[in-house]
Amino acid sequence: QVQLVESGGGLVQAGGSLRLACAVSGSGFSIKVLGWYRQAPGKQRELVAAITSGGNTNYSDSVTGRFTISRDNAKNTVYLQMNSLKPEDTAVYYCKADTVVGDGVPWYDYWGQGTQVTVSS
Repeated sequence: QVQLVESGGGLVQAGGSLRLACAVSGSGFSIKVLGWYRQAPGKQRELVAAITSGGNTNYSDSVTGRFTISRDNAKNTVYLQMNSLKPEDTAVYYCKADTVVGDGVPWYDYWGQGTQVTVSS
């Protein structure tokens, strides 16, 4: 059974920082890409940042320069350091694991349960 457990959300004032973590447990697969997504009320879920097993990263324009994604492959954990937070960053943040099996054959994509981030003005 695969589980993604997120932590680190909360309430912070504008300009503050938070660090999210997502630990992936399970066996029989490798994790190709780990990503953070967010969904604000009334809006579609959107990609915030992603990182491959090789360390290549991708950020949405709205967080570039403020957020940093990193991963610990040994711990199957991905982090999202969020600095200079803005009220518009308020959303439920989800982590996602894109897995592969065998010689890189795409397997399933797994989602965490989400963690609330609220930025007050």
